[in-house]
Amino acid sequence: MSKARKDPCKPYACRIQACLSENNYQEDRCVEVLEQMRVCCLKWHKESLCCSGIDLQKSYIKIATNVKTGNSSTK
Repeated sequence: MSKARKDPCKPYACRIQACLSENNYQEDRCVEVLEQMRVCCLKWHKESLCCSGIDLQKSYIKIATNVKTGNSSTK
């Protein structure tokens, strides 16, 4: 990525920080924003520095659904 280009996933990273801050750092309240970041990183992970810690295989929406339904088993 050239220095003149902006990181395409940075806005999502900023939204995650804002959401977590507003919600006492409870990830389950920010799953939609986390999933938006993951989707961005699926497309831009080779170019976005913000994606360095994102697990591209982990769907945050699926995890939130499991928590809400009481199915907390992980594979």
